[in-house]
Amino acid sequence: MRTIPLGMIGFGNVGQAFARMLLVKKDVLKKKHHVDFIVTAISTGRHGAAINHNGIDLERALFLRKTGSSLQELSKYPPHLSQSEIIHLSEAEVLLENTPVNYASGQPSLDHISRALQAGIHVITANKGAVLHGYRFLNELALKQHKQFLFESTVMDGAPIFSLFRKTLPAIELNGFEGILNSCTNLLLERMEDGETLDQAVKHARSIGIAETDPSGDIDGWDAAIKVAILVNVLMNIPIKLDGVERKGIRTIQAVEIQGARIEGQKWKLVCRAEKNGNKVIASVAPEKVPLKSPLYSVSGTSSFILFKTDSLPGLGILESNPGPETTAYGLLSDLLTIYSEEGNL
Repeated sequence: MRTIPLGMIGFGNVGQAFARMLLVKKDVLKKKHHVDFIVTAISTGRHGAAINHNGIDLERALFLRKTGSSLQELSKYPPHLSQSEIIHLSEAEVLLENTPVNYASGQPSLDHISRALQAGIHVITANKGAVLHGYRFLNELALKQHKQFLFESTVMDGAPIFSLFRKTLPAIELNGFEGILNSCTNLLLERMEDGETLDQAVKHARSIGIAETDPSGDIDGWDAAIKVAILVNVLMNIPIKLDGVERKGIRTIQAVEIQGARIEGQKWKLVCRAEKNGNKVIASVAPEKVPLKSPLYSVSGTSSFILFKTDSLPGLGILESNPGPETTAYGLLSDLLTIYSEEGNL
């Protein structure tokens, strides 16, 4: 049995879901994979930090987070340590970096990840900003340090997107893709089709934890555009920045347009597209009316879908139905097991 220490920066919905998953799957991981993952450090923005090399009591940490209390009581170290100090003191083999996304710069996630890799620590993240702004730099740093930098959960939560191409589609060329990659807008458009205003639909999305207090990242297409850029950079190996993705959100769609599409037997969807054009790529995010025959038509609620267009497999699709923090957490766990299975230690 191998005991593997983990560090966590960020303990929001996804971090907490990951902690719960470790508790639930603890016996399965021991029996099937002969591994015991312990969390030796948790750092949060507003709820303190804890470091314990014997393993933090995750049930207690979850309770403290739920009640808004500080994690400091679980720590063997004094408070007010810097993130750099926490990373080094954690003695972790893997860092899970899940701080809130920064669309503009990818910070502070970029700094956390680069510090950990420089310290010889594998890194897993669900942070789209860090991958968008630092993919090539961080990937090269990981290779130099003989460590892994994985980010399955950045697009379509725990669905196998990056691992699909990395592991099971050798010698294939991705020529393009189309899909629905923002589950919030998919839900908003569906509820507007049923007669709600955008404000009413957003209120519902907030009530179930799908929309943020400021939903502009979803409504104006930023979240979808970031995912498109990440897919182009990683899977198509074509450098592209966020401003290279033509972006239009759903904010200006009127009720009369939505009802008109319904009469025509069509549905409005926020569609993500990318297609190779020589050595470049044409990428976009925009609302479209899709017909009944389109595979995007039946993608409902908070589900996501992507259709890959490759040189050998003309149409390969993946549908993820109604994901949540647990599915994102599974993507983190999948990456974690990938690190050790590829090392031949599981």
